[in-house]
Amino acid sequence: MVQVGDVTAVLGIGAAVLLISVIAVRVSTRLGLPSLLLYLGIGVLLGESVVGIRFDDADLTQSLGIAALVLILTEGGITTRWNAVKSSLWLGVALSTVAVVVSVAVTGTALHFLLGLDWRMALLWGAVLSSTDAAAVFSVLRSLGVGARLTGALELESGLNDAPVYIAVVLLASSDHISWTAPLLVLYELGAGALIGVALGFLGGAGLRRAALPSTGLYPLATVAVCVLAYTAGDLAHASGFLATYVAALVLGNARLPHRADTLSFAEGLGWLAQIGLFVLLGLYASPSRLLDVLFPALVAGVVLTFVARPLSVVLASLPFKVPWREQAFLSWSGLRGAVPIVFALIPLIQGVEGARELVDVVFVLVIVLTVVQGTTLPLLARRLGLVKTGEAVEVQVDSSPLDELGAELLQVHIQRGSKLHGVYMSELRLPTGATVSLVVRSEKSFTPQPATRLQTDDQLLIVTTEEARDAAERRVRAVDRAGRYARWKGETGD
Repeated sequence: MVQVGDVTAVLGIGAAVLLISVIAVRVSTRLGLPSLLLYLGIGVLLGESVVGIRFDDADLTQSLGIAALVLILTEGGITTRWNAVKSSLWLGVALSTVAVVVSVAVTGTALHFLLGLDWRMALLWGAVLSSTDAAAVFSVLRSLGVGARLTGALELESGLNDAPVYIAVVLLASSDHISWTAPLLVLYELGAGALIGVALGFLGGAGLRRAALPSTGLYPLATVAVCVLAYTAGDLAHASGFLATYVAALVLGNARLPHRADTLSFAEGLGWLAQIGLFVLLGLYASPSRLLDVLFPALVAGVVLTFVARPLSVVLASLPFKVPWREQAFLSWSGLRGAVPIVFALIPLIQGVEGARELVDVVFVLVIVLTVVQGTTLPLLARRLGLVKTGEAVEVQVDSSPLDELGAELLQVHIQRGSKLHGVYMSELRLPTGATVSLVVRSEKSFTPQPATRLQTDDQLLIVTTEEARDAAERRVRAVDRAGRYARWKGETGD
């Protein structure tokens, strides 16, 4: 039986697990399953029930989990383009605050009466389950091709709602009675966390632009370090470290940093490493023998959360923004859960709250069930609701510093079935000055397009654009995708 503590064994097993997990990303894509399920499965297989690695340290699991969440939020903030989410800012804020309050209240009340939980434990269940998972949302939504408004709102929600949920869980786990000053404390922690994130983000960006570091690889390290420092500063100031981290990362990711492409690639790799490590760790911590005992309460909680609390919270949070019912339905079904609820469920367990062990097991079962049900059906739902935007341009992460020096970026466009880009001649695409199609990939063969080249379904275009022309190039691609070669005459702007 392998005992944790043997450095050689831990390093060897860690390297093997990492390689298997990287391969699992490809496997999960082909199977249509979210990769986190495979990571959890790897952890369970390594655990005491199969391979025999014993790991039941809740304190260490929570500490490592929080560290991983900081890195995941860092990656999410750095890789989020402000231009893509700014139109969804207030909707995202409403989903991460108003929707959280409604979800906690509705879920807690329902579980109090349905499962006979006392009010404190029922609200704890509601709080733990109300947080959507940044890793799950970032990995699933960015490949769906839905509009920027929905993607931006959900990314902001998953990046921002960890902060209020964490505060709620800590308050409920620490005391049987919540003081009247609790709302003021929440406002302080969120406000101070946001200010710390903005301040460190701007200071870090200004410092990195003026620094003359001896190696390109030091810039990504310094950028991530600023985001981790934001978490530390927020925590020491008794503010929200999670919010400080995400806001600092969001500011830095849009600050025209030197060697930005290298920084984005490094942050993405670090985010993957954190996701893999976190989900494998949680799978290792889980005890499969106890999960069957909590299947019924987990399913009850899942039904309440998915079909009552989440839809109601989305409707109330989106009321001021006049969100169409199709988008509301998609937002309701996109409340993906992952590692965050499991990590937060460990807080009452560590503090010795009665019934906390059952909560951890319930959350673990619920994460698996909801990930299978929601994660696998989300693409189909998006298509059925008519929300897939076939001509969305996606930024390519390129490890090439000359692009940074030239102020250029690369966009990749995949022409999907039904797009009106099909049949358009290259000369009719009329990209703005500063943008050009440099390569077309068709049937796995690449060629340089000519003015008489006619685009076809399933073509992939590589567009080189200056930073100034990027947004206009994206709008033009979307406009032709929606309305064809005469998009301007039809009044289609691509916004």
